[in-house]
Amino acid sequence: MKTINSHFLFIFSQFRLKVNSSWFKGDDGMESKQVIEGREEPTSLWKNKNFLFLWGGSTVQSIGMQMYTLAIPLLIYSMTESALAMSAMRAIDFFPNIFLGIIAGVLVDRMNRKRMMRWTSLISIMASLGIIMLLVSNTIQLWHLYILGFVLSSAGYTFGNAHHSVMPQIVSKEQLTSANARLSFVNTFIQTVGPGLAGILLGIVTTASVLSIYTMSLIILFICVEFVQVPEKKPRKGEQARSWTREMKEGWRELFQNKTLLTPTITIIFINLAMSLVIGVLVFYAADQLHASEKEIGLMFSISSLGGLLGALAVKPLRKKFNRGRIFTSFRLVDVIAMVLLIFANTWWLLGIGLAIRTFSTVISNIIYLAIRQEVTPNHMLGRVAGTASMFMKLTLPFGLFIAGIWAEWLPVPLLFIFSAAIFLTLFLWLSRHSFRKVA
Repeated sequence: MKTINSHFLFIFSQFRLKVNSSWFKGDDGMESKQVIEGREEPTSLWKNKNFLFLWGGSTVQSIGMQMYTLAIPLLIYSMTESALAMSAMRAIDFFPNIFLGIIAGVLVDRMNRKRMMRWTSLISIMASLGIIMLLVSNTIQLWHLYILGFVLSSAGYTFGNAHHSVMPQIVSKEQLTSANARLSFVNTFIQTVGPGLAGILLGIVTTASVLSIYTMSLIILFICVEFVQVPEKKPRKGEQARSWTREMKEGWRELFQNKTLLTPTITIIFINLAMSLVIGVLVFYAADQLHASEKEIGLMFSISSLGGLLGALAVKPLRKKFNRGRIFTSFRLVDVIAMVLLIFANTWWLLGIGLAIRTFSTVISNIIYLAIRQEVTPNHMLGRVAGTASMFMKLTLPFGLFIAGIWAEWLPVPLLFIFSAAIFLTLFLWLSRHSFRKVA
């Protein structure tokens, strides 16, 4: 039976716990601090219990996600052997970003963010259990996967928004880039070994058993969230009386008036369009046209994730030599190189190398973008700005995925890689002439 792997999806990293008894919570709830030599300084990330609990739970959940992202596409392929059905599932994964983005952002800004993470974890657990029950009872149908997949994606997106927005509350501003890099590094490491492990497990046990591992990881994430202490937000003057419409407009206004954030956001919109032409058909192309086996496709994505691992390690030395605008701009040319390699790849491992180059670029760009967004956005609006930005950045994904799925049914897949390379080259030329490249 041929295999499918949906890869990507960015959740987070490792669990390492060192407890420090000196904790001070600022009145604004922005960070935990300790007194060093008579002055107040940010607590080390290794001694920040809130960060470590959230990091640990996200790490375990990321391991489980590798099981889900391989098992579900494989299941759909075994049921339909259709590139369009697979692309449709990928598109559904992104629908919550479009339809719920700004709404989830308002909820995250209004409610306690720990409460949001708690409830979205529970919803994910219930949806995952639903898939397992349908599999065990042998009543699973494609529309079941679409509906429950949408629920899982919606809960996961809202959790991610709350997670992103809570970071400036539990770590200092100076530590944001470092914290995001650590989250990305361990998550990418898991993505390196995860697909191969998932492929081996799927060859030994049932799909329901593999999804049970995912469910257990969600339960562990829920438990870790319970130990995270997030200060209750003090209501801003007149906050309770404000309408949802007004708050959503504030999120839009904050994003569109912030030129430092708007430029990379627009860039990512087109990056996502370019990648949607690739990710929706890549596994179909490897399995159906290059005749890659289940194990080889798992290894292909493991090779891909190695690039992300190197990217997370490279961020710090790159930041010492170059400003963030220049790094973000230059890596669009790296994306072009990755697409060119995909065009000429005729084996699964060459596809893996091309994906590794692309993932290297993605991880570096994402770390820089997230740090910029967290730094330049007022924390009380971060949920709305993140939701609005995510909504716009994902608008092109379902369109590209459906186009790619239909294209792959009748036309050569490598042409899609050519279109993607052209988009990346255009973005590089645009950013090279834009003032954003000077952003520190």
